[in-house]
Amino acid sequence: MIVKKTSGDHMSLVYQSTRDAHNTVTASQAILQGLATDGGLFTPTSYPQVALDFDQLKDASYQEVAKLVLSAFLDDFTAEELDHCIDQAYDSKFDTPAIAPLVKLNGQYNLELFHGSTIAFKDMALSILPYLMTTAAKKHGLENKIVILTATSGDTGKAAMAGFADVPGTEIIVFYPKDGVSKVQELQMTTQTGSNTHVVAIDGNFDDAQTNVKQMFNDADLRERLAAHHLQFSSANSMNIGRLVPQIVYYVYAYAQLVKSGEIGSGDPVNFTVPTGNFGNILAAYYAKQIGLPIGKLICASNENNVLTDFFKTRIYDKKRSFKVTTSPSMDILVSSNLERLIFHLSGNNAEKTSALMDALVHQGEYELTDFDPEILETFAADYATEAETATEIKRVYEENAYIEDPHTAVASAVYQKYLATNEDAHPTVIASTASPYKFPVVAVEAVTGQSDLSDFDALAQLQEISGVPVPPAVDGLETAPVRHRTTVKASDMQQAVEEYLGL
Repeated sequence: MIVKKTSGDHMSLVYQSTRDAHNTVTASQAILQGLATDGGLFTPTSYPQVALDFDQLKDASYQEVAKLVLSAFLDDFTAEELDHCIDQAYDSKFDTPAIAPLVKLNGQYNLELFHGSTIAFKDMALSILPYLMTTAAKKHGLENKIVILTATSGDTGKAAMAGFADVPGTEIIVFYPKDGVSKVQELQMTTQTGSNTHVVAIDGNFDDAQTNVKQMFNDADLRERLAAHHLQFSSANSMNIGRLVPQIVYYVYAYAQLVKSGEIGSGDPVNFTVPTGNFGNILAAYYAKQIGLPIGKLICASNENNVLTDFFKTRIYDKKRSFKVTTSPSMDILVSSNLERLIFHLSGNNAEKTSALMDALVHQGEYELTDFDPEILETFAADYATEAETATEIKRVYEENAYIEDPHTAVASAVYQKYLATNEDAHPTVIASTASPYKFPVVAVEAVTGQSDLSDFDALAQLQEISGVPVPPAVDGLETAPVRHRTTVKASDMQQAVEEYLGL
């Protein structure tokens, strides 16, 4: 398999901050920093040319597809370094050798991204990020301890801690909204082992957690105090390009599986419908399209926090709306961080314009996109599913296929049904199935059976009965696991909590 760079084999890909054209780094530097010091996100300004030969790729393993994609985007890592990272990441912690199996249902294909150790799609990237980060640290002779500072809407926190637990030279601090995650999600985090793991509940929502984390990254005084203690921040959120690039892999892999099974011919366009909160997962699909994956439409699926749906329909991003706690909590987000990268591309990679729009979002609570590349926007369709529509979709898919979707996947599935009802688009469509229903057993069982008032653990047993799928190790025994993390703080006290953990 051949990998070529757009800018010549001897040139590295440039990652630039979305807010400052002069702030450029290599891939490994971007991974170490996580977030740019100016508040922007490191983003590729051009795309590598990748030889996507599906006659070969249809028989490639997940690990081989990962090598092809990662060597193109993370081009200052050596082949040996990437082999090490990939071999360590995509191993027996996934419960199937396929890593991301594609399941054919009635009228759609579900790409199951939940076969890792925490049964959510975040495992796909967070299994490899610790290895990319520690390899990058060695590469740059970094002697500081890396402090992973992360806000989570439910899944990133657990997946990041599972990846970084007891990794030498790292510390990880995760903030989550106290009443904004499922009981299973919360217990997955609060029972996490590892001497370097810290979990803090906040009395706010995900946007509060994410805003305060970004502020800490951008605080020059805090950065100096960290440096004096031989510490530096990095991120495990999809704000970190090292989280985003591994997500490109499974879109290429899914397409290869469709070619292999004879569902499509090589070169035939395929749509992807992606349940979307922070915009990272669907942005990875957009990058897959940029390196030549034949994608027709990217269908952006939101829940009742439908700020992205409104943006794609009106070109106005308006966060001034009530925040809704839904049955798909990982999408309960009003400020989608990764949309900033798409705004940067829509604006012709113009950092000045992007910075001004992000500033307007902070100070006015909204911005309007007026001058943009229409071809990029044309790639996307967007809609949302209500709570009732999500439950109805879980039941419909179960009755038609004897298959249970988690509520996030069901949001995408319901939005795809809406898309079909209003568009004559016969292209095969893959739904990004982002979590196991075992993460949200109460929602899944209630949707299928109508039973209410079940506890999470009663629902787990019911779900096993209904689905015929064994309870995964990630949640089996969770009810009796010792709770190790019990801290709750006000959102305004997050920095104080960080300083106490780090002894600043």
